[in-house]
Amino acid sequence: MTSEIKASSHITLPPPCSGNLITILSIDGGGIRGIIPGVILQYLESQLQELDGQEVRLADYFDVVSGTSTGGLVTIMLTAPNENNRPMYAAKDIVQFYLDNSPKIFPQVGGPFAGFIKLLKTLVGPKYNGKYLKNLVTSLLGTTKLSQTLTNVVIPTFDIKNMQPVIFSSFQVAREPSMDAQLSDICVGTSAAPTYLPAHQFQNGDREFNLIDGGITANNPSLVAIGEVARQVLKRDPNFPAIGPLGYGQYLLISIGTGTEKQQPLFDAKMAAKWGVLGWLVNQSSAPLIDAFTQASADLVVMYNNTVFEAFESVDNYLHIQDDGLTGDLASVDVATKENLEGLVKAGEGLLDNLVSRVNTSTGIVEPVPNGGTNREALKRFAKRLSDERKVREANYINGGVLE
Repeated sequence: MTSEIKASSHITLPPPCSGNLITILSIDGGGIRGIIPGVILQYLESQLQELDGQEVRLADYFDVVSGTSTGGLVTIMLTAPNENNRPMYAAKDIVQFYLDNSPKIFPQVGGPFAGFIKLLKTLVGPKYNGKYLKNLVTSLLGTTKLSQTLTNVVIPTFDIKNMQPVIFSSFQVAREPSMDAQLSDICVGTSAAPTYLPAHQFQNGDREFNLIDGGITANNPSLVAIGEVARQVLKRDPNFPAIGPLGYGQYLLISIGTGTEKQQPLFDAKMAAKWGVLGWLVNQSSAPLIDAFTQASADLVVMYNNTVFEAFESVDNYLHIQDDGLTGDLASVDVATKENLEGLVKAGEGLLDNLVSRVNTSTGIVEPVPNGGTNREALKRFAKRLSDERKVREANYINGGVLE
């Protein structure tokens, strides 16, 4: 992509007011585990292409695409325009992007002293200098800005100077021009995981940003995305239909996780009671404090979404795909060896054939959905609904989808 690309004069999907649903795609954070949603998204896009032709892309079907950290990177890959004003990446290209670039973003240390070297790096600074990632996204995205994406995007970050969340949202650009940052800066900022990659500072207009990983704000950004849509409804945005207090039936949400470690206790209160700063930050090849924050945030969002969609009798509008059984290096965010990356591809492929599962709102336990079929079958159903919704909007939208 080059800096010559002009701000998009149209969004490829006619607005929700011309249809029946508000469609949202959400992608969690998780470092190299972004390969897993890459596999899932490739399948979803392939189903849409079977229905509507090989040229269609995910950005043609979702009103909002939201992503945190590695999910933010995927979000921008799917929605940033190329020189033909089409998405820069097809979903089928995401996995290869990770296979090619992850070993350079997270270069591995080998040899008998690898463990000691990794620990030393963590003590004196981030494990990785982040230069390759910054150069990569800058070369791909140039000076392309948030306002130029082909559909609305919502990407959480956290400002370490002001100690508050910063949400880069397409909806906020008109109200706050300083939020119209370059996509490359947003990518680097939302991916700046503490202890792994350095914080990212940049200036946009009259505002300075000092950003760290969006997982500090919301590792599962689906609720943030819904909140941004709700804000537009409250502001009576003419592109969005009026939604009543029980309006969850108008949301269609696909939320894709990057996998979590299989539940096997690593720590207990007796161990944690003895930890100082170092123990909380580095322990048994993990960062307990950071992991606790991100996991708690993600779990609460999943529980909330399940509860609300269930309460408003809209569970068929919500699909959450997550692998809760990763083990060993597969559960890491940065072990970018060829073997591990290929293992993540296989994990994603296996996840497609897992049964659709949902959190039991009474017990908090993830259980298969009765008659829900596999994730593959559910994605096929959702693809049909997305395709039908798009056709309804195109038939109703008298201006042919062009948003002035």
